[in-house]
Amino acid sequence: MKIKVTKRSYEDVCALPEEKHKRPQHQSPVLRGLMRTLSKRILRDVNFTWETGDLKGVRREHPCLYLMNHSSFTDLEIATQILGHHPYHIVCTSDGFVGKEKLMRRIGCIPTRKFQTDLALIRDMDYALKVLHGNILMYPEASYTFDGTATPLPESLGKCIRALGVPVLMIRTHGAFLRDPLYNGLRLRRVDVSAELYTIFTKEETKTLSPEELNEGLKKAFTFDNFREQEERGIHIREPFRAEGLNRVLYKCPHCKSEGSFRASGISIRCDKCGKEYELTELGRMKAVNGITEYPHIPDWYAWERECVREELRSGTYRLEVPVLIRMLVDTKSIYEVGEGTLVHDLHGFTLTGCDGKLSFRQKPMASYGLYSDYYWYELGDMICIGDKHALYYCFPQTSEDIVAKTRLAAEELYKLARSAVRSGK
Repeated sequence: MKIKVTKRSYEDVCALPEEKHKRPQHQSPVLRGLMRTLSKRILRDVNFTWETGDLKGVRREHPCLYLMNHSSFTDLEIATQILGHHPYHIVCTSDGFVGKEKLMRRIGCIPTRKFQTDLALIRDMDYALKVLHGNILMYPEASYTFDGTATPLPESLGKCIRALGVPVLMIRTHGAFLRDPLYNGLRLRRVDVSAELYTIFTKEETKTLSPEELNEGLKKAFTFDNFREQEERGIHIREPFRAEGLNRVLYKCPHCKSEGSFRASGISIRCDKCGKEYELTELGRMKAVNGITEYPHIPDWYAWERECVREELRSGTYRLEVPVLIRMLVDTKSIYEVGEGTLVHDLHGFTLTGCDGKLSFRQKPMASYGLYSDYYWYELGDMICIGDKHALYYCFPQTSEDIVAKTRLAAEELYKLARSAVRSGK
């Protein structure tokens, strides 16, 4: 999938008129049927099946909020099969509207900006549920998982659910991540995919439970480990490219502690600094070719990297400074390539400068609980996105080192530290 990109000066992009807010539209029945037909063909190749669990008396023809874990590009096809018999609206990132806004609105999509407070989104969701009488599909993790486990959920989600006051159902997928993990460069593996549908909260529970209790229930629903599930279910992935790109996630060598020195090829990753090499087995385990295996389970390796980042933040030694190519989003007509600059991330948050000194943007640690970052974003490259309600800045690091995962971890941990400091009055 690609996206429209236009080269323009930073000044010209800043002078573009701000787009007016538009309410959600009725989903086109014809397009809904077409999406269902096309997705059925795609899912036939993965032997897709789904089952209904305990719906607690929920009638699916009534407006509901459907939450779904975000594993891969297969997610949309899965949702289309499960929801396709009734009108529904998909909450999706605003860059998905670029170059195709009319089509996206006709299929029922509602735009939002990831990891940002968006009160207009709540109003749009409420309008879609109660005026248009359609269901809502939302991926509350906002970004694809890097290591196969859940990404952080917004604390505001419990309040959002209370405000909407409709039943909340879960679509939990199995095999979608293993078939198409983000790090592996859009290459598909031979893995069967399935899903289950069940109720998280009834309509009555959304009214009686506190936002904190709702968030606890959501946290439980979004607790999973795809690599552990692969091992437990005995799912063999035999593709000869299965480890390629894994260095984007496992960027730090547990043997020599160097960063950005891993290179992946075939079924292995190797550290250029110390020569330590690991193989990704058919069951998704890491196995050292030479010496001990420090972290056989990939999420454990990723958790160790998180702890290392946390210690850097606590000691005040964490700092990222990297040259970047800058693209901007200010409307749905195009992504605008505005020039080059430098992205800095430290204890004070993000600072982006560039475009011959004309651009200077700062984003404080408390501005977002997470970070919109991606691998091979729209086939343009690995990306880190920051911004506000006026503009989003898509930064493409001009370095051979793998820094995207560490930056996401640092943004998440820095937010936790900043929030803790605010709550303690420091």
